[in-house]
Formats: sequence, C-alpha cells, structure tokens
Amino acid sequence: MDACLSSEQRPQHLQEGPCTPDGCSAPEGAPREEDTGGPPGGSNKIEASLHSLQQFVPTDYESYTQEHYLFAGTKIVIQESIESYGAVVWPGATALCQYLEEHSEELNLQDAKILEIGAGPGLVSIVASILGAQVTATDLPDVLGNLQYNLLKNTLKRTAHLPEVRELVWGESLEQRFPRSSFHYDYILASDVVYHHYFLDKLLATMAHLCQPGTVLLWANKFRFSTDYEFLDKFKQVFDTTLLAEFPEASVKIFQGILKWD
Repeated sequence: MDACLSSEQRPQHLQEGPCTPDGCSAPEGAPREEDTGGPPGGSNKIEASLHSLQQFVPTDYESYTQEHYLFAGTKIVIQESIESYGAVVWPGATALCQYLEEHSEELNLQDAKILEIGAGPGLVSIVASILGAQVTATDLPDVLGNLQYNLLKNTLKRTAHLPEVRELVWGESLEQRFPRSSFHYDYILASDVVYHHYFLDKLLATMAHLCQPGTVLLWANKFRFSTDYEFLDKFKQVFDTTLLAEFPEASVKIFQGILKWD
C-alpha cells in the first residue's frame, strides 16, 4: 500500500523540514512546539497534561516521523511510522478530511457524535474534533497508544470536546463493547479500511452494527484491488449508497451509506 499522496496531490500536507541524526526540523509555517497545545510558554504544562491523560502506551517502533498537515485553518502534527499500517496516514484519510472541512456546515458537525473505525494515527478524528464534533476514535490494541498521543497532542486545549479512544476489533464482541441500546452516533467515519486483508466481512458487520436510524456512514477509500470493488458490491447490498466525491489523481472515492432497514 502506498503510504501517502505526493505533495502535489495533497496540498494540505506541509513539507517536512530537514532531518538530522537528532531529528527533523519543523517545516516553514509549521506549528512550533508551544503552538501545538496551548498558549506560548505552556509547552511543559501541556506535555505534563498529555502524560497524565495518556491511557495507552505507543508501540516502540524503531523510528517515528512528525508529519505536518493543514485542515480547517489548523496546523496538525501527526506522529507516524512506516512500520505499521495503523501508524500511517493513507490517501483516503486526507481526502475525507478535505471533504469534512469543505462540508462541515452541511454535515452539521458541531456537537455531532462521531465514531471513526480504523482511526490509525488519528488525522480524521482530529479534524472532526477541530470542526466541533464529539469523537470516539477506535482501532486495534497495538494502534491505540500512538492514536491517543496524536489526538491529545492536537486537540488538548484546542477543541470543545476531547476525543475518546476505544479498542474495536472488527466483528468481535460488538454488542458487549458497543451495545445498540446505549450507543448512537450521528456519523460513522472510515477511511482506507478496505485493502488486501481477510476481515472484510467482519468490517461490514461492524459498520452495520454501529449504524442505527439517523446514522450516516462516510467511507473514503483508495481503490487498489479487485477485492475493493467486491466489497463495494457487498456494501451496496447492506447500505443505501451514494457516491459523494472522487479524487481521480489518488484513486480515492468517498461514499455515503445509510443502513437498509427493510
């Protein structure tokens, strides 16, 4: 899977500064350390708050990079690692962020309850939070530490609602972990969750379980393999499906799904 769009394809992704053995410098126009969580001079307090709120420990990969994005007028810094699919921002995520930004009023995201499936390093959840939503970001256990770190780093003291992080294994213990009687979401978000893996049926079952009357599912995906289109056919059997946007240069499509109840 290709890790990211080129800078021409993804204008919101700021150019990273030069790297040295001691790390990478920030790109021009990128937020300084004190700009990523509160008022100038408060970076130490913010770091202390991050550590106190961090419930999950990031996986100890050999290397991380700091990638810079710009959405909703906000500079976002994401800690990524190419050592895990779940620690990289994929093309569908940036496309979905762009769509949310451009349609935030139409979608009425202010105070909307949102759950993201397969949140990875958290860019989509961060953008949804910046746009005013109450976000629950979910993924596999080994992804949650870096996901929570990125969410806290980019939303603490900056958003009306601090995102929640929860474990979600597709198709497993759904009613126990997310009982339909207790959990209702306005939107379910998913980006690049469909690729060459063996859990597509469980993914579809998870999508259906999380949707109730009034829930809108927004799914962005880069279409790479024939199995991606096979999943889309199954998706259309379960959801009333509308193609909302296409990004031909990245082979990304964004669909809206409304669960069929007949």
